[in-house]
Amino acid sequence: MPLKMAVIGAGAVGSSVVFALMTSGLASELVLIDIDRKRAEGEALDIADATPFAGPIRIYAGDYIDCTDAAIVIFAAGANQRPGESRLDLCVRNLKVVQSVVDNLAVHWTGGILLMVSNPVDVLTYAALKYSGLPTEKVIGSGTVLDSGRFRHLLSRHCNVDTRNVHAYVVGEHGDSEVFLWSRSTIAGVELDEFCDRRGVPRPDRKWFADRVRGAAAAIIARKGATHYGVSFSVRRICEAIVMDQQSILTVSSLVNGEYGITDNAFSLPCVVGCEGRGDVLDIPLPKNEEGALRHSADVLKSVIRSSGLS
Repeated sequence: MPLKMAVIGAGAVGSSVVFALMTSGLASELVLIDIDRKRAEGEALDIADATPFAGPIRIYAGDYIDCTDAAIVIFAAGANQRPGESRLDLCVRNLKVVQSVVDNLAVHWTGGILLMVSNPVDVLTYAALKYSGLPTEKVIGSGTVLDSGRFRHLLSRHCNVDTRNVHAYVVGEHGDSEVFLWSRSTIAGVELDEFCDRRGVPRPDRKWFADRVRGAAAAIIARKGATHYGVSFSVRRICEAIVMDQQSILTVSSLVNGEYGITDNAFSLPCVVGCEGRGDVLDIPLPKNEEGALRHSADVLKSVIRSSGLS
């Protein structure tokens, strides 16, 4: 069956998402929507020029009425993170954009899965759920899928193994309070420190790894002004899990309502993702230090949610 996706926002992230999805073969139709119609048209025309080398797909600039039958709507609109600015600093500016987009979607969209990408993604995911009235499983954020990928990439380089053999998760806020689940990090089924000992590799410096992953976006922004390639492929990976009903375990952001005793919040935990959106949330047992750090991360986000009048 032909599958349509819509991307809201034709900035660096939204356009990169369209390009990544064009190369994926997951969609037969991609519509790009932006308040700057000429920008959306230019990006769509440019990306469409690559379709003869990727496969049959229709890519064009449109409006909210073109979202009517979209299976997945991807929110990549709003202000970008400025140098020296945290993701949470973006909150006030981007909440207004979320409200406007959701109001426009309500007029035309018949429903599907709403995938939030813009930052602060956890707060915006919570807001989109509140504003839209969609079922919990249908509103998800890209969360720490990229952070977990960065974590695995660094571990693979440290241990000199294929990234696909590394299983490691970052949970909580997609931001400064995110939590690294060292206790659950494995390579080929072997606990990380044991694997390093067996291979004669130094055990990872946990602070160095955490600082590198947490600071990755800031380092890129300081050098080129924006991050967009990595996140675009993390979005592609989430869409792949949805479209192909893969039942993949991904650290997407979604409503947390009972896991670890935390309620009425939104942040990343390992979740089963398939054609219905977010499935089961895996509240796997954690040592006290990691669970405590996760609760702290939840508190950071909850304070922003409350101060924004969302809860």
